Amino acid sequence: MKFIKVLLILVTCFPFTGYANTQADDLVAAALERTEHLVFYNGAYFSIDYPNGDVPSKFGVCTDVIIRSYRASLNVDLQALVHQDMINNFELYPSKRLWNLSKPDSNIDHRRVPNLQVFFNRFGESFEVTSLAADYQPGDIVTWMLRGNAPHIGIVSDQVDKRSGNPLIVHNIGWGPKLDDMLFDYPITGHYRYLPN
Repeated sequence: MKFIKVLLILVTCFPFTGYANTQADDLVAAALERTEHLVFYNGAYFSIDYPNGDVPSKFGVCTDVIIRSYRASLNVDLQALVHQDMINNFELYPSKRLWNLSKPDSNIDHRRVPNLQVFFNRFGESFEVTSLAADYQPGDIVTWMLRGNAPHIGIVSDQVDKRSGNPLIVHNIGWGPKLDDMLFDYPITGHYRYLPN
């Protein structure tokens, strides 16, 4: 009983938050580093290696910011993880409904926002969508629906816009990876946290 009291005092006085914060910090740093690359927006279908495949580094879309940031910071291969889950649970993903596919495709599935939404919802934390900037923490993943029903995805950074007070987002909306104050510019369709290690 004495041991439990001492342990409770230690946990209360010295809460352990370092590991998750370090992962989020690493993910944010990798995402911010992506903004230093010249990347042409190109969502074309590419045949790529599996696992750890990537489209040519000079090309990318919004999902490639996410994929490359996770791979660089946490050694997480979203291509392999999404593909393996889709092999076992294809019916949970929107590939048939949205793209009329009958089986997983490791070349493209992880590069589609709706598939990443399902994956992050299944294996990460999913949060209620709010209009409160403070609810969106560094390293969180946010999805939006752009005009024309185009899904979009980005990573919440650790930087805040001085005028709006909103966290800045690392994303690629057509001009390569950028850091923008755009969190509330479009309808938010998902808010996730995926720190698996």
